[in-house]
Amino acid sequence: MNLWFRLLLYMLKARWRPVLVLPEGVSVLRFRAWPSDLDPSVHVNNGKYLSLMDLGRLDLMVCAGLWRAILRHRWTPIASNVLIRYRREIRPFQRFRLETRLLTWDTTNVVMEQVFMLEGGPRDGQVAARALFKGGIYDRGARAFVPIARLMEEIGARGDAPEATPEVAAFLAAEDTLRARAG
Repeated sequence: MNLWFRLLLYMLKARWRPVLVLPEGVSVLRFRAWPSDLDPSVHVNNGKYLSLMDLGRLDLMVCAGLWRAILRHRWTPIASNVLIRYRREIRPFQRFRLETRLLTWDTTNVVMEQVFMLEGGPRDGQVAARALFKGGIYDRGARAFVPIARLMEEIGARGDAPEATPEVAAFLAAEDTLRARAG
């Protein structure tokens, strides 16, 4: 229920969010850890990070102007892989921000980095968690992923994909290995 409240609040504020120019733009959302975000260890539940990451990716798409095209064409964002590394716990009522940025892409998928940063207090500026995300936009009518070139065209973005860093290359290689084993 907490995520629904945050989504509703986001939708009410979305009109005033800053415009992002991709691929350089960075989405920044600020949160506070509420009791409903916590697990029995009294820190933010690991699954809550993944839910909040959905809001970060939504914000990136909305602020870049891509969300209108997604709605117009009835496309669906699809997550295919996530790797997250937890570094510091987020305690009750702690303020934190989520930074979402586009790292690279291939013909039909993007790789994004999403970083949770603590705000305020003695741990201000420390990384709580860092994640890599791979996904794309699916066209149910065509039964295919929408080419990234088309998505970039929809928002007026230009340029080639940045070269994958070693950690992104390892992330993509691990996904290929998992996919091959799954059959």
